[in-house]
Amino acid sequence: MKRAPQRLPFIDWVRGLAAVVMLQGHVFDSFLRTELRSGGASTWSQFAGGMPPAVFLFLLGVTFAFLMDSQERKGVDGVARWRAACKRSGYLFAVAFAFRLQLWAFSLGRSPWTDLLRVDVLNAMGLALLVFSGMAFFRTAERIRLCAVLGLAIAAAAPVVSGIDWSGVPAIVRNYLVPDHLFFGFFPWAAYVAFGMSAGSVMRILKPEDMPAAMQWFGWGGLALAFSAWTLSFLNPSLFASSDFWLNSPSLTLIKTGAVMILIAFAWVWNLQTENKFSWIRQFGQTSLLVYWVHIELIYGSALGVFKNRLTVAETVFAAVLTIASMFGLSLAWTHRASFRTPLFAARHSRGQASGD
Repeated sequence: MKRAPQRLPFIDWVRGLAAVVMLQGHVFDSFLRTELRSGGASTWSQFAGGMPPAVFLFLLGVTFAFLMDSQERKGVDGVARWRAACKRSGYLFAVAFAFRLQLWAFSLGRSPWTDLLRVDVLNAMGLALLVFSGMAFFRTAERIRLCAVLGLAIAAAAPVVSGIDWSGVPAIVRNYLVPDHLFFGFFPWAAYVAFGMSAGSVMRILKPEDMPAAMQWFGWGGLALAFSAWTLSFLNPSLFASSDFWLNSPSLTLIKTGAVMILIAFAWVWNLQTENKFSWIRQFGQTSLLVYWVHIELIYGSALGVFKNRLTVAETVFAAVLTIASMFGLSLAWTHRASFRTPLFAARHSRGQASGD
């Protein structure tokens, strides 16, 4: 039976679009004047900017499911699959701590050492993969249902977790678990990874000819999910005493999940005609971690501190365009770095042969 290819261009496209939206959102957050943040362009920028973390986490779940399925098809046993899953989690934790170390080192003297322990989206990714690594013991078809149920359970538990008294628990533990506007706690952010694993498992069991129908289900199913969750968000009284819509609401998690599903379906259709052509958005998706790493220091670091909270809307838009353009250049340079080295290496190699080295 034919399987879908391991790397799907439309997934890179979705990730790349999320990276572009993230860039503009962070530029507005860092550079726009404080008095201009109460409406208009700022509101729309930050509303859109709230989607990229959910997209990144969902797509992480998709690729995590791909990893498990790939090893399953190779005949790797459950324990070995679990170890590979834990290894992927460890890699993300290592990247997360290296990222925090670099930011702290670049702001030495202006940043407390506790910033090294800040729970960012990369830390959330590492913890989610570690917790969900146990899904490697199940078959791909079984993960579709199990991960969907896990996602629903985590989303539903988020307001409950918020209502627990965590005052006696160390801050680092709270930050990894409890919903907070400043951190990416397991609740509810890990729900997106679980939903992504369910979606990724669906993609891996499909035949290529089944993809058109599946993407229709993704699109319409995402729309139904988002609309239903939005309707439930108006339920009064709320089912959860500690529910805060913009922090821990299960409705918001499901709305964003539905939006990601719609975006995936749209990306699949869009990439049908452009799959074999260069796409600047897909380019961002293929180097999203590099773009994320570099732009945080660029936008929030001291190098551009003179512009912090000082730009007009028009100036901020211009700064966002420049940032996106510069990150695109970095992405291209990174992708084609081997071709940059080749002429230099060839020249040195030829000189070495001429000299008898």
